[in-house]
Amino acid sequence: MSDRIVRAIGLTGGIATGKSAISSYLAFTYKFPILDADIYAREAVHPDSPILDSIVKRYGAVILLPDGSLNRPELGNIIFCNPAERQWLEQQIHPYVRRRFVEGIQSCIAALTQETQKTLTLVLVVPLLFEAQMTDLCTEIWVVYCSPEVQLARLMQRDGLSGDRASARINAQMPIAQKCQKADVVLDNSSTLDSLFLQVDAQLTCDRD
Repeated sequence: MSDRIVRAIGLTGGIATGKSAISSYLAFTYKFPILDADIYAREAVHPDSPILDSIVKRYGAVILLPDGSLNRPELGNIIFCNPAERQWLEQQIHPYVRRRFVEGIQSCIAALTQETQKTLTLVLVVPLLFEAQMTDLCTEIWVVYCSPEVQLARLMQRDGLSGDRASARINAQMPIAQKCQKADVVLDNSSTLDSLFLQVDAQLTCDRD
């Protein structure tokens, strides 16, 4: 693999800033493989998993739905108002998510050996990229940004949350301004999706020049 070039874009940002829109666009338009932390985090707490068992032991059966799956809204009410509990939960889930990312990257590289192309570009969608200390998995970092007012309004509308609960979820993450300072690329999603996708196109076109 010494002659292969692997480009791993770490896509992050604040909650409800537009990460999913960009990852879907990159998958559909550019056919980049997408590795998603949210998918791995859901895998980590599937019914009868050791991690879900640990969560139930800590919070009780109230954290479960009738079918035995995790009651995410109930868990969110606990952790987004209590930094210590949020940290405990992340310590349970983040190692699993990191392991799945490593496996996913290795799988993509292995598949590349069967093809003639020498360059692989893949996208790691990680909302807590900095907080979970997973930046070492990426070769570059893209942060999707929108104004705090737009972010709050989008989150309230998307998840049906009150202003206080939406603000608690936003404040649980690293401030978006700090993420932008750490980014190689900042994409502004304060306007329309068309505007956002044009920024993505411009970035990838610039990379080829």
